[in-house]
Amino acid sequence: MTPVQGGAMVARMPQPPALTPEQRQAALDKAAKVRRERAEVKEKLKMGSITLSELLNRAEQDETVGKMKVLSVLESLPGLGKVKARRLMETVGISESRRLQGLGANQRDALLSHTARS
Repeated sequence: MTPVQGGAMVARMPQPPALTPEQRQAALDKAAKVRRERAEVKEKLKMGSITLSELLNRAEQDETVGKMKVLSVLESLPGLGKVKARRLMETVGISESRRLQGLGANQRDALLSHTARS
């Protein structure tokens, strides 16, 4: 605990674990690879190479896809921008912080039916 202005005691924030330079580089490389994969998936979605249904099925097996946020996936769909994507999530009842792997069966079905209409 460290004193702060006004005399209040505040707990220090924990420090991240100390990594060796090799561990740090491996973590950076892994993060870059994952970002590249997610960008490729969003680009394929934008171009129509894969459908939302295929992506949702892939999210069950592929951790990289499963950890993508639903909002960013919807924004990548042709014809859905930031505003429509947020409105759709609100209509279906999905939190903005929800990831693909965290969607329930009813939420998946609702998303698929709403995106099929537009």
